[in-house]
Amino acid sequence: MAESILKNRYAVVSGSSRGIGREIAIRLARSGADIMLHGGHCQDALDQTLEEVTALGVNVNTICADLSTESGQLQLMDAATCGGRVPDIWVNNAGVDTLTGPLATVDYYTKLARLWEVDVVATIRLSRLVGGLMQKAGNGSIINIGWDQVDWGMEGDSGEIFCATKGAVMAFTRSLAKTLSPIVRVNCIAPGWIKTKWGETAPDDWQQRAIGESLLRRWGTAQDVAEAALFLASSGSAFITGQSIAVNGGRR
Repeated sequence: MAESILKNRYAVVSGSSRGIGREIAIRLARSGADIMLHGGHCQDALDQTLEEVTALGVNVNTICADLSTESGQLQLMDAATCGGRVPDIWVNNAGVDTLTGPLATVDYYTKLARLWEVDVVATIRLSRLVGGLMQKAGNGSIINIGWDQVDWGMEGDSGEIFCATKGAVMAFTRSLAKTLSPIVRVNCIAPGWIKTKWGETAPDDWQQRAIGESLLRRWGTAQDVAEAALFLASSGSAFITGQSIAVNGGRR
């Protein structure tokens, strides 16, 4: 059964067919929010999340849209505002997986371009569009997803492109918070080592690195990130905006 902290609120979570996005959507729904679920391509995974959210007794809708294109971004926005309801909470979680699956073997610049399209451009366009609607409605919380290693960097191809793209998201977050203040709050979650698909099969040296770099000596979970999202979506964070909150167990 749903709780009531977000009762009568409406949340859109992009990239919520699996992983961190799925857990955020489920956590917000469990707290009473109506939900718009989004997936890029995998309808089966989206249907599984839909089943879980529906069981919580809130209103829920779904859409598949390719956020690497402007038309896909506008498709999501149109679906999210169909009927005239303005989202109270918008989570830009959708991102490109360049570590597993088909994109794992493409070249550096193809990965960079795909990450830029989805993680950066889609976040910017959708945030600006929904932010304007939230301003007119008189309230709103936008939550973006960054990366905790942006501030000090990480070696290697993946480290370079993740820092470049997530650094852009975190910088944009701070600026948009100023643009939309004092009506709409804009914050960012910066996850550390979170055990999603790649982490489940990562080589032993990476497993040890993930655990060793956390003061709490464990991998983070998608649920850990979802709890942070709930906080930023709720009135408990009413005096917090323009911030990037690290969810990383404390960094050594």
